[in-house]
Amino acid sequence: QLLVTSLCVMLLGLSIATLSTVTHYGLRFTLISNVSLDSNSYRVIHQRAFYFGICLSMTLILAALLSSAATVRESQCLTAMGFFCFALAFCGLIPAACWRYTHSTEVEDSMMDVYDFVYEEVRRNTSSFRRHELTAIHEAFLCCGKHSPFGDTTNVEHKTCPPGQVHDEGQDCLREIQDFLKKHMDFVFSLLGIAVGFTV
Repeated sequence: QLLVTSLCVMLLGLSIATLSTVTHYGLRFTLISNVSLDSNSYRVIHQRAFYFGICLSMTLILAALLSSAATVRESQCLTAMGFFCFALAFCGLIPAACWRYTHSTEVEDSMMDVYDFVYEEVRRNTSSFRRHELTAIHEAFLCCGKHSPFGDTTNVEHKTCPPGQVHDEGQDCLREIQDFLKKHMDFVFSLLGIAVGFTV
C-alpha cells in the first residue's frame, strides 16, 4: 500500500513539474511576462511560481523515492528522510494555499494591467513595436481589444486583431484574460489541494 501511495506521490510531483513548466514557458504567460514593466508585479510572481513549483515537485518525488526505498530495505533512516521531505512539502504547500486566498486577484489584476498598458500605448502612439506586442496578445488569447462602456472604439482593433475578427463580435481581451487565468488558477489550486492530502 505504501508503494502505491509513493507511486501516486511521484506522479503528483511530475504533474506539478509539468504544470510549472507550462505556466512558465506557455505562450500566453510568456507574452505577458515579456511585455510587463518592472513596476508591474506579474514578472516577479511568474518567476517565483515556476521556482516554487519545481522545488515542490522535486521534494515530492524525492519523498516518494525515499519512502519506496525505505519500504523495500526496511530502513529507519530512509523512512525518517522520507517523512522529512513530506513535512517540508507540507510546509511549502500551506503558505501557497493561503497566498492563493489572500492574493486571489493579484495575478489577474497584474495581467490585465499589462494588457491595458500595451493597449493604451498603441492607442496614444502607433509605434510598430507596441503594435506588434498587442497583435501577438490578441492572437494568443483569441480576443479583440476591449469593450468600452461608451462605445468609442478606435482603430487599434482594426490594426491589431486577428484577420476576420470584427471588434463588435470579438471577445473582450480583459474578459478573456480573466476567464483563462481563473481556469488555470482553479486547476493549480486543485493540484495543490491533492498534494496537501497526500503529504498528510
